[in-house]
Amino acid sequence: MASRPNHKILLGFVLLCGAALLLCGLTLVKAAEEPPPASASAYPVAFDARLAGDARQTRFVLDIDRAVVFRAFTLADPYRLVVDIPQVNFRLPAGTGVAGRGLVKAFRYGLVMPGGSRIVFDLTGPAKVTNATMLEAANGQPPRLVLELEESDAASFRQAIAAQSAPALKSSISETNAMAPPAPATPKPATPPDPRPVVVIDPGHGGIDNGTRAGEEAEKNLVLAFGLALRDRLEKSGKYRVVMTRTDDTFIPLDDRVKIGRSQAAALFVSIHADYLPHGEGDVQGATIYTVSDKASDAEAARLAESENRADAIGGVNLTQEPTEVADILIDLAQRETRTFSNRFAHLLMGEMKSATRMHKHPLKSAGFRVLKAPDVPSVLVELGYVSNKADLDHLKSDSWRSKTVGSMAQAIDVFLAKRLATATGGPNRAGGKP
Repeated sequence: MASRPNHKILLGFVLLCGAALLLCGLTLVKAAEEPPPASASAYPVAFDARLAGDARQTRFVLDIDRAVVFRAFTLADPYRLVVDIPQVNFRLPAGTGVAGRGLVKAFRYGLVMPGGSRIVFDLTGPAKVTNATMLEAANGQPPRLVLELEESDAASFRQAIAAQSAPALKSSISETNAMAPPAPATPKPATPPDPRPVVVIDPGHGGIDNGTRAGEEAEKNLVLAFGLALRDRLEKSGKYRVVMTRTDDTFIPLDDRVKIGRSQAAALFVSIHADYLPHGEGDVQGATIYTVSDKASDAEAARLAESENRADAIGGVNLTQEPTEVADILIDLAQRETRTFSNRFAHLLMGEMKSATRMHKHPLKSAGFRVLKAPDVPSVLVELGYVSNKADLDHLKSDSWRSKTVGSMAQAIDVFLAKRLATATGGPNRAGGKP
């Protein structure tokens, strides 16, 4: 009997241990059921960028969550510095790069090809890179890409361009993926050629090239949404094979867009854009359809062509290395015939679109757009409206307007290609085929 108090104490201790074990078990079960932490982003994340210095020496620093390989090269006319890196998620503060400092007027950044990003610096004048380093994380600082520029002169700048190796974005990407074993090639069974005519849809701009902008709305996104909707409408009919120059936020050089049309033996090339008129130059609205010509139809067409033709400079393409096309008499004849077909389609398209959307007071124009210069592919450039005009911008963001306007364009394509097919004399349906 004397041991009963001790017995009660012992029993209480056993119960307490059991409860503790039970709680421990519950805790272990709960921990096992918790989802694993979110995996890191598939691509490095750049989260801050800054400039420091003056007109003699300027430093650029990019904060990034992991180190990357990069290549830097310079371009003239205008003076630019281009930095190529593997694909990065840019999460920089709004307005980053708009204001420059020292030797840098401004800089822009974005995807320039699948797997590759680019930063392009507009320079105030000739400059040389005195230091280009990727710093590992240290002393509480994240990994940083650091560039140091120093004032130079035009002769030295051009000598540096001549001495540098050819820019190669793909090289920096391949270095990142060098450890990945190559996938075994799988032979594809031969398939008969698709006899349907090819329509190439070219959403303008993309990646590092935003195009025009109204507030948070970038032209590159608006025209991509429209281009994808037009593709879906045409593919649904089953009459055409539709090829997109881009299906995501990727930069495509102008010549590559033209090459896509030519390599696909396209029956029609339609480039989609949206215009912008600076404040103080009036409030213009409505869609405009452009064809190519050596002489612009008016000052506005000349302005727009000059702006659109700057896309390669914006993207940091080395224009000095572009081949010059030989203009012999056969190419000249093909171009004349192709321009005739382009003008026919432009008139058809205007007739259909005016029932679906407001047109510009002068809806048919022409100018020297580089993207329309394929000698054997009928090509038009459609400015859907002006992002600087509120009514046009509301339309560009509207699903119902997009659906109506896409329908009118699809109808024009149907009529144009039905006539082309009906009058074809045989052979592949090339734009240079006889009417």
